[in-house]
Amino acid sequence: MDPGDAAILESSLRIPYRFFETVLPPLPAALQGRMNVIDHVRDMAAAGLHSNVRLLSSLLLTMSNNNPELFSPSQKYQLLVYHADSLFHDKEYRNAVSKYTMALQQKKALSKTSKVRPSTGNSASTPQSQCLPSEIEVKYKMAECYTMLKQDKDAIAILDGIPSRQRTPKINMMLANLYKKAGQERPSVTSYKEVLRQCPLALDAILGLLSLSVKGAEVASMTMNVIQTVPNLDWLSVWIKAYAFVHTGDNSRAINTICSLEKKSLLRDNVDLLGSLADLYFRAGDNKNSVLKFEQAQMLDPYLIKGMDVYGYLLAREGRLEDVENLGCRLFNISDQHAEPWVVSGCHSFYSKRYSRALYLGAKAIQLNSNSVQALLLKGAALRNMGRVQEAIIHFREAIRLAPCRLDCYEGLIECYLASNSIREAMVMANNVYKTLGANAQTLTLLATVCLEDPVTQEKAKTLLDKALTQRPDYIKAVVKKAELLSREQKYEDGIALLRNALANQSDCVLHRILGDFLVAVNEYQEAMDQYSIALSLDPNDQKSLEGMQKMEKEESPTDATQEEDVDDMEGSGEEGDLEGSDSEAAQWADQEQWFGMQ
Repeated sequence: MDPGDAAILESSLRIPYRFFETVLPPLPAALQGRMNVIDHVRDMAAAGLHSNVRLLSSLLLTMSNNNPELFSPSQKYQLLVYHADSLFHDKEYRNAVSKYTMALQQKKALSKTSKVRPSTGNSASTPQSQCLPSEIEVKYKMAECYTMLKQDKDAIAILDGIPSRQRTPKINMMLANLYKKAGQERPSVTSYKEVLRQCPLALDAILGLLSLSVKGAEVASMTMNVIQTVPNLDWLSVWIKAYAFVHTGDNSRAINTICSLEKKSLLRDNVDLLGSLADLYFRAGDNKNSVLKFEQAQMLDPYLIKGMDVYGYLLAREGRLEDVENLGCRLFNISDQHAEPWVVSGCHSFYSKRYSRALYLGAKAIQLNSNSVQALLLKGAALRNMGRVQEAIIHFREAIRLAPCRLDCYEGLIECYLASNSIREAMVMANNVYKTLGANAQTLTLLATVCLEDPVTQEKAKTLLDKALTQRPDYIKAVVKKAELLSREQKYEDGIALLRNALANQSDCVLHRILGDFLVAVNEYQEAMDQYSIALSLDPNDQKSLEGMQKMEKEESPTDATQEEDVDDMEGSGEEGDLEGSDSEAAQWADQEQWFGMQ
């Protein structure tokens, strides 16, 4: 072979050392050098063997306490952190906080020590042992423990102690949420903006800013660079615009904007957008479309939990209690650590007139999520119906604080004021809502509801209801209140015309029942009976429809005297007469039980 060819062959077979560095995986610590026991603990923690870490670190910490010279300060610090992490994983948050605090104290002592003391039993140490757990990460874990223990002030204090330049996005996000919950809007806005500065696609931080009344244009400007540089993000500015409308209470424009997003091919059938649409329809009082959107979202994601509390509430209001019960069971099978399953079951109990159980379930939901507006409304309504009005007021006020654009929160509070004959407070609140949320069918009807309670403001109520029905002729609450006003004035024919017009394009239990009442007033008994039957078919638990039908049946039946004569003339029919008497007595007891259940 030619010497030149031999040199070329030799150089081609010589593989650079750098090749092995990039292609081959790093050698295990056991092969790189002798491992000490701390390295084993670290490896188990990295592998997720938390129960094993807990047992071993506990034993090693006891050994260290009995012989302080056994481990170096840095090794003791690592043991405390890994032990605290295992406690955190087991949800023993108070114990974890205690160990994290000890670890930070150890770290402080370590930083003051210029030299690391040699350890007697484990003197050999690999380079990995010098990679100590981050002190900032330890403080973040402590803050997580405090939030789980509902000690938000302590969580804020520990995170505030981290210098601003050392705060990671997740620290700023947690701080922003904690500040917001505490009502400290300015530092919350600052923290959310810092999250967006580091992560411009942090959509939850965007929602946080919008909820704190930061202008949509300002928020959009913080994401402009990423929209222009990253492909397929042209929808983001429209998304921000939509949720800016949501947080300003402009439901109609929010619905239109989200619909335009949802119709785009790339975002069609997005569960989050459908859930937002369902919630917006609910806020706008369009319960029919709200239910349809919730059902559509549920079909796309059978494990969906978010928003299902509102969906269950709507089903319960429609009298579909069997569907509510099935929904609650399904949600509990998915997760019982969320508020939604408890709220749905609470709605079933509330509309079954089991208010004590509804109160318990609402309290359990709040325990799981103190920011659950639907849980606060459920508990408040249960307290109100149990006569504990002042306690109910507290819950409705908290719901208003969390969701200032939701009308149903104000409705619950105003109902409490009216129940306690505080008409002046109810009027002030209704006027504030009218001014804050604008003159729409819902706010006009709410103000009219309060005006109906005072004989002096009856005419004003009539004007307000006419305006509401001009805006939305199909708005059920406005139709019900207008019918109530016509009933007081004994204008039954006008009421019948109003109700027939409202029922032309929709079917509602309450409207059919009120129409039945009006038909009875004009002696149209057969059609009234039909309306009561329709109402009961829509909601078999509607007590007022049942009472209306029973009243008509009694009026059509023979007199009591005639019945007594018939019974006396019947020979050998005493047993049947006793049975009839038992049915009547049982019905009376059932009525009394129903009455007591409503107190």
